[in-house]
Amino acid sequence: MKPPFEVLHVDNHVLAVAKPAGIPVAPDASGDASLLDLARAWVRAEFAKPGEAFLGLVHRLDRPVSGVVVFARTSKGASRLSESFRERSAVKHYWGVAARCPTTDAGVVDQWLVKDEVRNVVRVARASEDGALHAITRWSVVEERADRCLIAFEPETGRPHQLRVAAATLGCPLLGDLKYGAHGALPDASVALHARLLSIAHPTRPELLHLVAPAPALEIWSFDATRRPG
Repeated sequence: MKPPFEVLHVDNHVLAVAKPAGIPVAPDASGDASLLDLARAWVRAEFAKPGEAFLGLVHRLDRPVSGVVVFARTSKGASRLSESFRERSAVKHYWGVAARCPTTDAGVVDQWLVKDEVRNVVRVARASEDGALHAITRWSVVEERADRCLIAFEPETGRPHQLRVAAATLGCPLLGDLKYGAHGALPDASVALHARLLSIAHPTRPELLHLVAPAPALEIWSFDATRRPG
């Protein structure tokens, strides 16, 4: 059976896939099939693994967000990949689509964020506030159309909803992001945020994994930049 994701890379230690929007990365209260469960089932079938195949979760994307997700296929891989994210040596590039562009072409959003765990919403806070986490996001305008804007985001930190809040802070909430100021939902209930590129050191070989996920097929993602490979 064809999996509901594209396999970007697979070897003995790593599995990288392109996550569609709408699938939770890990099991949650919804009870819906998670990307972790689906990827584990693919590994078991693809490699004829008896019993439960090992697959380690080393980072996450929000459920309504699409893009590159990496899993570890061994405990050694899980430890070293997790360390790359923890030490911020992994390079992450995202695309976002907003109804309008920021007033300048590029910049940095430097703020402190607090998450309301009950409501699953993040807000901007003072540095002195309990639970506040520092968030730094570099951004630039990639392409402007009459009705929408393609913005590139490069997070230096990895906070919950960091890029979604950064876009709202710029006055450009991402399309479909009702939590942070979008005017309406998208047809597939996604948020127009896509983890397009991840560069990370391979856990056991002296090489860099350069992983790129194609942009979603929705019309809002139709830009010259998104049609170019790589």
